[in-house]
Amino acid sequence: MSRTLVKDALNATAPTDAIFLQGWVRTRRDAKAFSFIELNDGSCLKGLQVIVDAALPDYAQVARANTGASVEVRGKLVESKGGGQKWEVVAEKFTVLGEADATYPLQKKGHTMEFLREIAHLRPRSNLFGAVFRVRSRLAYAVHQFFQEKGFHYVHTPIITASDAEGAGDMFRVTTLDLENPPKTEDGKHVDNAKDFFGKKTFLTVSGQLEGEIFAHALSSIYTFGPTFRAENSHTSRHASEFWMIEPEVAFCDLAGDMDLAEEFVKHLIRDAKQHCAADLEFFGK
Repeated sequence: MSRTLVKDALNATAPTDAIFLQGWVRTRRDAKAFSFIELNDGSCLKGLQVIVDAALPDYAQVARANTGASVEVRGKLVESKGGGQKWEVVAEKFTVLGEADATYPLQKKGHTMEFLREIAHLRPRSNLFGAVFRVRSRLAYAVHQFFQEKGFHYVHTPIITASDAEGAGDMFRVTTLDLENPPKTEDGKHVDNAKDFFGKKTFLTVSGQLEGEIFAHALSSIYTFGPTFRAENSHTSRHASEFWMIEPEVAFCDLAGDMDLAEEFVKHLIRDAKQHCAADLEFFGK
């Protein structure tokens, strides 16, 4: 049986007699005759309730299913008898794939950004980071969709470059030289950059604009969408040393056409996010 994602189970249009889920335990609540487990696999913000009956042969597994444990469930998708949810799963087989002990730090409560920064290996499991990266993933797709449907060509511009495309000034140097003992010029006063890998000073790019303009003069309409790097010594909460930049370049276009393209692009992203990321956007609003 193929795996069903939690988001697809939550959006089901009818019950099913056989469903297979894999994910991580958000919460577990035990009663005398059964246990309630909230299962999430990162496909959406909301979890899916799984009911594990104490009469199941493998019910002892539930005791190992603490918050954070990875599990798999086989059972039936049925209409929920509780409020706030349309569907729930009645387990017929429940297996713990990987345990999480009592020190697992992500519990059902709010966590500060500073705390999440201390557990970087787990913070993608938090509601905030999960929502951020689901939206980012969808918007990246929407960026490509918009330009591709308009006949633009996607150009991969160099990450390592000898050009300061936007005159940013402070760039990250890329070198294979031994910085503790670099080769010197004949007069011994300067580093001999001709001995470096590319035979000159090279840096991480600050923009794909230069290459983009070249390709626009050949392919008419192109866009770049890739990582760029800024080395300004500005360590504020709003400064990004590494980020992905979108740069369309269009031949035979005037300022009005450029403004129309930008407006249409932004509106497309907003519509797409509202359609496909509604739950995550609602979470941001809270």
